[in-house]
Amino acid sequence: MSDADAIIVGAGLAGLVAAAEMADADRQVILLEQEGDNSIGGQAFWSLGGLFMIDTPEQRRLRIRDSIELARQDWMGSAGFDRPEDHWPRQTAEAYLEFAAGEMRSWLHGMGMRWFPVVGWAERGGGAAHGHGNSVPRFHITWGTGPGVVEPFERRVREHIQAGRIAFKTRHKADRLVKTNGAVTGVTGEVLEPSTVERGQASSRQAAGKFEYSAGAVIVTTGGIGGDFDRVRKQWPVDRLGPAPKSMVAGVPAHVDGRMITVAEEAGASVIGKDRMWHYTEGVRNWSPIWANHGIRILPGPSSIWFDATGERLPAPCLPGFDTMSTLRHILSTGHEWSWFVLTQSIIEKEFALSGSEQNPDFTSKSWREVLKSRRGKGAPPPVEAFKKHGEDFVVRDDFASLVDGMNALTGGTPRLDHDRLKAQIEARDREIVNPFSKDAQITAIRGARAYLGDRLIRTARPHRILDPAHGPLIAVRLHILTRKTLGGIHTDLDGRVLDGAGEPIAGLYAAGEAAGFGGGGYHGYNALEGTFLGGCIFSGRNAGRAAARG
Repeated sequence: MSDADAIIVGAGLAGLVAAAEMADADRQVILLEQEGDNSIGGQAFWSLGGLFMIDTPEQRRLRIRDSIELARQDWMGSAGFDRPEDHWPRQTAEAYLEFAAGEMRSWLHGMGMRWFPVVGWAERGGGAAHGHGNSVPRFHITWGTGPGVVEPFERRVREHIQAGRIAFKTRHKADRLVKTNGAVTGVTGEVLEPSTVERGQASSRQAAGKFEYSAGAVIVTTGGIGGDFDRVRKQWPVDRLGPAPKSMVAGVPAHVDGRMITVAEEAGASVIGKDRMWHYTEGVRNWSPIWANHGIRILPGPSSIWFDATGERLPAPCLPGFDTMSTLRHILSTGHEWSWFVLTQSIIEKEFALSGSEQNPDFTSKSWREVLKSRRGKGAPPPVEAFKKHGEDFVVRDDFASLVDGMNALTGGTPRLDHDRLKAQIEARDREIVNPFSKDAQITAIRGARAYLGDRLIRTARPHRILDPAHGPLIAVRLHILTRKTLGGIHTDLDGRVLDGAGEPIAGLYAAGEAAGFGGGGYHGYNALEGTFLGGCIFSGRNAGRAAARG
């Protein structure tokens, strides 16, 4: 006799979606989570809440002409699928595009989800229409940020818990998938001692007992590997990106370690695209950290000048917000693991945002009053001003010589930045600003961004000379590589059924979310278009939950 119709391992966004869909179909579900009850929603809770959607009312109101054909061109040009095992990732990507252009918005809207009216233009690409990047803005920030994305699914799950259809078991760490006659029929593991730490903080791994549950299906939704730096380095694509960084900051807590991906692999699951990963180049150390080595990503507008650690300006397409993987590869090619933004107070006020729900309390609070106070008031948004004041990676000075001295002091002067070389590059850029046209690719990009109403209103500063004192003070920001997303993962079909090494489904085993490369084993391919992480968790969790309910 089984303990439930399904066991779902991991109460992040994908797990919540799968659990809600199964319980809606009147199935009995056991939902396991190794952290406490306050960790429900996983990494989605910490996110900015951006969702990749196509041809929405929000886009049309801003005169954005989007279509599934244009989105497919962008996605496939970014993914670069080129391996035999990319069949299901490609199929999942095609299906997600249909979902994002079809019922996604109305389905989420029906659950109460709403979006900020200005659509963000993330990951703008490498410069070719058929290549990487978003041709148009598609990043829909959910009202309430990450918690606003989690809330409708958590509400559905808690209603099912009250009704007795879902048993939510926290502090249950799964260690092994049980197989019977080749089918996965259960999960065993340890019950960890109770923990009172805050969400995201390291909790005890002391076992207080053991458990074993059986079910007709097991769905793995435990996230990626970004919290385990050793594993990130082991899987690092040296041939594509250069040597793995010795120094990084953590965009996720340490328990996001990919352990259940290994457990599934030990049970016969195929894991593909291990070398495909998504780490950001604009990380800064959190001056008020929640977890160890806590990093926050700057979401930049297009105007900051980007220099490598030696003081050379980065070439296009390595511009702020344009091509993450090209920029990561270029930075590592210098032999150093950090880089610099140089900007002005006018730029930081209009263009800097910080990723994450806790760094955007105005959006997270769902208060228009707070949004207007924060975004339209004097100075940069308060969280950005707090980083400018307290963050160890920020240098703020009234004159350029002092700024360069501060930058060198921050790194111990190795390598030493040359004042005259830096200034000459900035002055060359500044001379191009006086005309409405330019041969400078970044200035052309700035003017192109301001042609979009949303960017002109809230995300792109009026072009000006960096060394113009009227726009001071001058600001430099040391940028670290920030670990974040796992693009490869457990190989699945479109229904989330886990495949073995021969490409055949393993009876009773499903996977969704980041553990499954957000669907199919890696529906992003080599590059992501942003808003596709939460969207992939929702889509793959829904598919796996519905398929397991049918099974």
